[in-house]
Amino acid sequence: MKWSEISIHTTNEAIEPISNILHEAGASGVVIEDPFELAKEREDQFGEIYQLDPQDYPDEGVIVKAYLSVNSFLAETVDGIKEAINGLTLHNIDIGKNKVSIIEVNEEDWATAWKKYYHPVKISERFTIVPTWEEYTPVNSDELIIELDPGMAFGTGTHPTTVMCIQALERTVKKGDRIIDVGTGSGVLSIAGAMLGAEKITALDLDQVAVTTAKMNIELNHVQEIVEVSQNNLLEGIVEPVDGIVANILAEVIVRFTDDASKIVKKDGYFIASGIIQQKKQDVKDALTKAGFEITETLLMEDWVALIAKKL
Repeated sequence: MKWSEISIHTTNEAIEPISNILHEAGASGVVIEDPFELAKEREDQFGEIYQLDPQDYPDEGVIVKAYLSVNSFLAETVDGIKEAINGLTLHNIDIGKNKVSIIEVNEEDWATAWKKYYHPVKISERFTIVPTWEEYTPVNSDELIIELDPGMAFGTGTHPTTVMCIQALERTVKKGDRIIDVGTGSGVLSIAGAMLGAEKITALDLDQVAVTTAKMNIELNHVQEIVEVSQNNLLEGIVEPVDGIVANILAEVIVRFTDDASKIVKKDGYFIASGIIQQKKQDVKDALTKAGFEITETLLMEDWVALIAKKL
């Protein structure tokens, strides 16, 4: 089968929204080439040897790559992607050079490309993300392993916004909690919540592709008895009280449903919000506060922000 690799030369700020655009266009996953990775110090706690080639990375900005199947609608799909990316400027998102290029690759090359970028990564005190094709032995007895296949998802679970969400879940989830994961994507946050002892998690996503992906990953991690995945637009039609909500999506989307969240989160419950760029942090804080939440903790990683808020 033939695939087209679409590459967008952009900025760190635009990684998350562009990744979402590519996912909605039918991409099965994204690769992010960030020159920051070349300078990052890594502990050899898994016994890996990191050999990153500087020629694979841009001198400035980042490159976001995705893979689309070659079909008669490919040209229209690419045009739609370009139009959606250009539209990000209306939300004051810096898209940088916004240089888009396309090459054709074989399916075998595509599969190999994923493995080049994806290795076991310890992302928090307890969680380690492990690709399905690699063997990994836990370092600690209480270590929690989440298996993901990036060929099944549009995220690997190691992006700063996801990492902060999982760290926030570690600090807030109590045994027996009932949680809603808004915009579940790969389902990684629901999997983490289930492993932390939540009794029931409702994972929601508007995109049917994401729903299918999340179900596959949830079954892969054997938490399907706890996590229920369904297609839904944010919190529309949700009335059952919950102990917490987690949402790793754009700030512009988060502020749209803070009032709905306030209606169903129990007193002293929590709202974990991530996917927020620094410039939008105050907007989300203001929306949460206005809706009856108190910001209890702010997490920062690279250029990203996550908030933990308590329902008053």
